[in-house]
Formats: sequence, structure tokens, C-alpha cells
Amino acid sequence: MNPISARTLTGALVLLLSSAPAALPQTPAPAYAPLSGLNALPQLRQAETRSISPENPTGERGGGAKAVPTPMSGASALGTGWKVSPDIVLPRRRTVTIADIQGPGVIQHIWITVHEAAYRDAIIRFYWDDEKEPSIESPVGDFFGNAHGMRYPVNSLMLAVNPSGGFNSYWPMPFRRHARITVENQRPEDIPGFFYQITYSLEAVPADAAYFHASWRRSLTTREHPEHILVDNIEGQGHYVGTAIGWEQLSNGWWGEGEVKFYLDGDDKFPTICYTGTEDYFGGAWNFGDTTFSTPFLGYPLFHKPAGQIPKHYVYRWHVQDPIRFKQNLRVTIQALGHWPNRKFQPLTDDLSSVAYWYQTEPHKPFPAMLPREARFPR
Repeated sequence: MNPISARTLTGALVLLLSSAPAALPQTPAPAYAPLSGLNALPQLRQAETRSISPENPTGERGGGAKAVPTPMSGASALGTGWKVSPDIVLPRRRTVTIADIQGPGVIQHIWITVHEAAYRDAIIRFYWDDEKEPSIESPVGDFFGNAHGMRYPVNSLMLAVNPSGGFNSYWPMPFRRHARITVENQRPEDIPGFFYQITYSLEAVPADAAYFHASWRRSLTTREHPEHILVDNIEGQGHYVGTAIGWEQLSNGWWGEGEVKFYLDGDDKFPTICYTGTEDYFGGAWNFGDTTFSTPFLGYPLFHKPAGQIPKHYVYRWHVQDPIRFKQNLRVTIQALGHWPNRKFQPLTDDLSSVAYWYQTEPHKPFPAMLPREARFPR
């Protein structure tokens, strides 16, 4: 075969180009490609990191490790700059402000540890932009994933409880003007040894960023109406991002046959979203029994049934990859159902305590009044 000459190739190329359609108009490349998720980690930002703790109660620049040790301090032999002020005392029947931050910014991580006496008897509240009603209100333990006033490990993406009782929250919490966090000790005695670290970024907050909310509720379901309200009376635009339930079982047998229902944007009798069963909603199947699990977005980390005690459970689901979006209003419920011996559904009278987590525009409707301390006692 004779080699093809350069003249032949040139002629063919001219013919091809002359018969090709006109080139499509090119869109100018953006000056930069926005990054998200873990891809955004290398990206430089106009932001400043701060962290509030008993060692730096205001989070100010250069404000940490200034406490002067007393003769009784563990750092008395070392002096200022060492571990002088790692914790505070929660005074009896008093409210303490643990963070007061001028915005704009985003709370990124919260770490707390305290004696189990505070888990149900101390109430944590968050207020955004000088609002009068809290956007987050819950017993301390329940908010961080430890219901029933008990300590147990939780290994998830948004909340983690690590040995021994290290509470961690990674829910992003933006605020525009101001953020305030308080803890109320409702016990008749002081609670010593309250440790905390609140890390946040001072930066501009996008106009379309909603505010984080969380609300604790407890109810005893009835045979006539075996339903627990996770949250209702939400008005505005937002998205629901998490369900956590401490379930105290007052009946024998399987307890998780009930459905989770989301009533969106004017739904009345029937919901738009309906899950087929409790264990299905929380990512298990076929009566997960006493097999516990803890994954990034959903889990069943607690099955507790010592001899002579009622069974206690804890389940969670984070709608991080699948947020439930609403434009006007939202109501979320869960049923308490088991089985009769004839395999028909049995309505249960169980004791449910829950925390619902969501983002929404402000202002928000006030939450139901927090139950008094005696009504929060676990069984």
C-alpha cells in the first residue's frame, strides 16, 4: 500500500471542515468552580474560627488560658496558661449562658460532657438573632443522643456519644446577628463538672440559609389513639432533617409496626409521605429485635432490658441526603403498634420521648411548654 501523501491529507481535511456544521457558541468558563462537601475543604474562605469554653468564655482572639490558678487548683504548681478553668458548675435552679456570639457566623461543632444527673434535669436552649423564644429546646442528654437519662455510645455523622459520655454535635447552625446558648439546671442541687467547647466560624451567611431548630416532646400513647407527635405547628419554609426517639416499651413483644407520617403544606387527613413501619423508617427490616447498629445516617444503638425492668430503646434517622422539604407547614407523627397473638395490629400504650430536628425560616411558632422536671423522669 502506498503511503498517503501530505497533499491528500490536506485536501481531505479541507473537505471535512467545509462540510461540517458551524461550531456551537462557547460559554465562557466561570472564574472559579464552586466547591461543596468535602471538596470544599481545601478552599480558602473569608472566615475566622473561634471557640468558646470555660478557658475562653467569650471566644475572643487571644482570650484563652488566662485564668489564674488558686492554691487548690490542679494547676497551682504550674501557673497561668495551663489547665486552670476546664469546667463550670451549673447552679441549682438557675440558667447559665454558655455562649453569647455576635454574628454573622455558623456554629460548627459542640462538645459537652457532664454527669448523668444533668441528662434529663438540665435544659439546653439556643436563640438566634435576639429572638425571645428558643429555636432549640431539649434536655441536654436527649439533644445529643442519650435518652432515658442513660449513657450509651452513638456513632453517627451528625451526633456522636463517645466513651465516657462525650457529647458531640456536628449540625451546622448559621446565625446572622447573634447566637445565644443557655443551660438551665432544674435540680434542687448544683451540678458540678459541666465541660463544654463550642466551635464556630465568623463569616457571611448566604441569604437562602435557614435556621436550625430542635424540639423535645414526650407522650404516653393510648389504645384509642396510639400516635406520638414528633412535631407540629411548623409554619414557614424549610426542611426536616432528623428524628430521634427514646422508646420505653410497656407491652410485651414487638413494638415497631407503626408508620411515620409527614403532613406537608396543607395535608389534612392523609400525609404526603408515609413510611411502612418503625424499623423500616430507621433503616432496619423484619423486626430488628435486639440487634443494635449505629451508622452515619440512621441507627438503633440502644436495646436495654435488664431483669425486672421494662425494655428501653433509642433510634435515630438523619435526613441529610434526603431532607423532607416543605414550603408552608409541616406535621410529623409516629404510631405505636405491635401484634396481637392473631397477628392483627395491636395499639400500644408506650412511653415515647423524641427530638425532632429541622431547618426553617424565622420567625417560628413557639414550642409547646417544656414538661416540668418530674414529668421528664425516665421510668
